[in-house]
Amino acid sequence: MPCEGCAERDNGSTDATMGFLLLGFSELLRLRALLFLIFLAVHLATLAENVVIFLAVVMEPSRPPMLFFLCQLSAIELCYTLVIVPKALLSLTAGGSTISFIGCAVQMHLFVALGGAECFLLAAMSYDRYVAICQPLYYAVVMSEGLCLRLAGASCLGGFAVALGLTVAVFHLPFCQSHRINHFFCDVPAVLHLACTQNYTLELPLLAACVLLLLLPFLLILTSYACIATALLHVHSSLGRGKAFYTCCSHLAITFLHYGCATFMYIRPKSSYSPARDKMVSLVYTNVTPLLYPLIYSLRNKEIRGVLRKMLMRRGTA
Repeated sequence: MPCEGCAERDNGSTDATMGFLLLGFSELLRLRALLFLIFLAVHLATLAENVVIFLAVVMEPSRPPMLFFLCQLSAIELCYTLVIVPKALLSLTAGGSTISFIGCAVQMHLFVALGGAECFLLAAMSYDRYVAICQPLYYAVVMSEGLCLRLAGASCLGGFAVALGLTVAVFHLPFCQSHRINHFFCDVPAVLHLACTQNYTLELPLLAACVLLLLLPFLLILTSYACIATALLHVHSSLGRGKAFYTCCSHLAITFLHYGCATFMYIRPKSSYSPARDKMVSLVYTNVTPLLYPLIYSLRNKEIRGVLRKMLMRRGTA
């Protein structure tokens, strides 16, 4: 597609097939060593937390549905951080790093797919809480192992399918400007900013992905909690209401963190793109939130605390 200025590329640009340059935090040259140590420490802590949660649940012979979903959430967070953080650490050591055209597309696809799978998984977890509170007598029958496996598989397949469509749409755009991505990974808004076309139709794939990955699961979560709230209104015991709400606290906290960051980043027009601001928000949802998730549901979920206690006891007696 022809566009103005396509012939006037800056000196640092290259052909799309030759890849992109991730600028990372090149504007913070004096703080690179400190940032590297902080990111590395957070990354290692995140990996350790999620590996411990994953192994503790896998080693448990009987796994209730919520434990099964939390195990999958830990697996997603492990892959999520491994897709983004190592490349970001490399860019800190060199003041920027190159990534091939295919490599950038693969990184974007995996990032969106894993984030989308997490959105669908949070919706599945809200359904689990709905059945546990609103239909406790049928919980074991409804939340069978087969249903949990189907929900987990659908979450992953849905995320990967939508991410594939979005990635193909983005990388079919003409990149007529510099191929310097002012970010530490191939995030969708940062790559879209390099497209030379000003047609608003380029934002339609991102809008469709947001509807499918953010809006639809969030509406399902709201519906589940609306039913839960209605059911709790009929519980006369304040102790009973408090106990029921307590079982939802960790899921609600993770949902607000995940959807808060994702909504701020992706449900907005291309014209409001700000590299510095986006990089700061991206730091939160690629480094801080994966570190917080295991802490949130380990402290608030008695089933997770139980399997962790059993694992420590097995290690102590070994």
